[in-house]
Amino acid sequence: MCLGLPMTIVETDGVSALCEYGNERRRVSVLLLSEPPVGAKVLVYIDTAIRLLDDDEARLIADALEGLGAALNGQDYVRFFADLVDRESQLPEHLR
Repeated sequence: MCLGLPMTIVETDGVSALCEYGNERRRVSVLLLSEPPVGAKVLVYIDTAIRLLDDDEARLIADALEGLGAALNGQDYVRFFADLVDRESQLPEHLR
């Protein structure tokens, strides 16, 4: 399974960008985006920035990834999914 990472652009030349997530840095293609600036949050999938993220969405994705890691390590993970706690599950519209 492949996951997209919410990364922050540290430097860019318009074709590729050095991005970071936590203590990981990698060079990714930004050709699918319209010249994202330094500091922009992007969703990176297989070393390609596929879309811009706002700060809230980037934080929710990062929290979910940390929560998955905590669950896999037998640690408390509920706090990482604060946006889902006390919310009734809903099927997507096409499955109703």
